[in-house]
Amino acid sequence: MTRQLELKGKFLNTELEFPEGPVALDDGSVLVVEIMGGRLTRVDADGRKHVVAELGGGPNGAAIGPDGYCYVCNNGGFAWRTDNGYSRPTGVPEGYTGGSIQKVNLDTGAVEELYTVCDGELLHGPNDIVFDSQGGFWFTDFGKKLPDCLMHGSLYYAAADGSSIRRVAYHLLTPNGVGLSPDGSTVYVSETETSRLWQYPVTGPGEVALEEWPSPNGGQLVHGLPGYQRFDSLAVEENGNICVATLVHGGISVFSPAGELLEFHRAPEGYCTNICFGGPRRETAYITLSGYGQLLAVDWPRPGLALPF
Repeated sequence: MTRQLELKGKFLNTELEFPEGPVALDDGSVLVVEIMGGRLTRVDADGRKHVVAELGGGPNGAAIGPDGYCYVCNNGGFAWRTDNGYSRPTGVPEGYTGGSIQKVNLDTGAVEELYTVCDGELLHGPNDIVFDSQGGFWFTDFGKKLPDCLMHGSLYYAAADGSSIRRVAYHLLTPNGVGLSPDGSTVYVSETETSRLWQYPVTGPGEVALEEWPSPNGGQLVHGLPGYQRFDSLAVEENGNICVATLVHGGISVFSPAGELLEFHRAPEGYCTNICFGGPRRETAYITLSGYGQLLAVDWPRPGLALPF
């Protein structure tokens, strides 16, 4: 039976502009992107926030690379609606020209645009990112919601030095979160609109084994929630459990590698968008509650996975 729990902790900051992509740093501070604000921000342990870099567009996911720089998935931006202090993305903004992968020097705030295309095709909405132990990174491209159609998304793999990028899996429907199993043998992808979690066996750097039809995207289904739910980004625990930020019925859904829904940690709002682990034993979960612009720190029942960088 699935354990039903409540997310109770400390709000580190409640004045962020649709935060996402949390990254816990060794000094106790947390990096977040502010999608609506178009910037990368550091939130200190005492809650003070500092702008690290102005990124423009829609910075969405972030990760520290092997060179110590912060790599950001920029979705190119959204149109927004805000009602009574609650914000949500509603579509493509005026002037949208595509998405990108950006590289940020945390000391100077200098921003480098690393990738905007793959094989001559624009990146539409880069969303979430994770590095492997070899120093390359996997990232999802959500696609884009247009007034009369929805673009398919993809899973990509790229080199941190800007030298190579390849599309690994096609025809994903709004792929969002991405993460790796503790041994690096499996890459996980969550889809927003289907509330499905997929896995791909990793056969080499940037290479996966693909399932044949009827898999719509070459992945193996881990779990799919019933009813109207939506998945956002994810993080992996040290023991291999996959923690998926869940929208609508807001919270964190925890799945075993075998696909069992173990726990649901209910959030105080519906736009629970991402989770990362920090603290001395990685037993603090930092969770972005984006609709009201909040960063929440809670004690987590198990340690998160140590990231390679």
